[in-house]
Amino acid sequence: MISTTAHQRHIFIAIIGFALCCTNQIIAFTPPHRGDCRFFLDTGDTSEWDALLPLGLFHGVTTNPTLLERANQPCTVPNLHQLASKALSYTEEFMCQTWGSTVEEMYENGMAISKKDRERIVIKVPVTAKGAEAATLLATSGVRVCLTACYDSKQALIAASVGVEYIAPYLGRMTDNGKDGFDQCKRMKKIVDGLGSDTRILVASIRDANTIAELAMEGLDTYTFSPAVARELFDEPLTDTAAEEFEEAAARGMEVDSKAAATV
Repeated sequence: MISTTAHQRHIFIAIIGFALCCTNQIIAFTPPHRGDCRFFLDTGDTSEWDALLPLGLFHGVTTNPTLLERANQPCTVPNLHQLASKALSYTEEFMCQTWGSTVEEMYENGMAISKKDRERIVIKVPVTAKGAEAATLLATSGVRVCLTACYDSKQALIAASVGVEYIAPYLGRMTDNGKDGFDQCKRMKKIVDGLGSDTRILVASIRDANTIAELAMEGLDTYTFSPAVARELFDEPLTDTAAEEFEEAAARGMEVDSKAAATV
């Protein structure tokens, strides 16, 4: 006989399962063997979220006012709350950028945006003097912060000293402006490690999948990249051919089994 407690537990699990099926919601899940790796999908296009986040690659989603504009998404606190709800139904983190012409405005907008879920919403702040001051106020208020628009390795000193969780160097854009973006990212990693800081180097402005692989071999483990780069990770014709051959062999195996069953 099932105990009353066990019976109640079974009923509770059944209700939860039924509710999830009815609402078609997805529970964010972090694979146990992912290690320190964190991949973020860098887009404000929610149709791309629906297409790519179920693949299980991504720890979170990143946006900024420019990406929101490209996706025809309003850069407002209420809309960011809606986007956060959707992103967090798939992943563990949602990063979005505060704005304002003063430290106070950046702080107030950051507080308003993050209020919906302080544990899983990360506020991005440009790594300027005003941005650093706003970041300090936000971090003191319990908000998770990413300093963004980083174009030089020395800016890692700011992130580590302020004590923010992330700093986002724009690798591709640094290279476009005559710097060695790859080397700058490696230097930033050495800086935060040398200072004993836990700040993550969130490499952004990545143009191809091989760049991620090369940086990973240098010990960097946190990246945000576009849907195009995400799809490039799966672009290997030899793998596609092998998968097709497996399916064909499986189909032949089922046909043999059907013929054998028919002769019994």
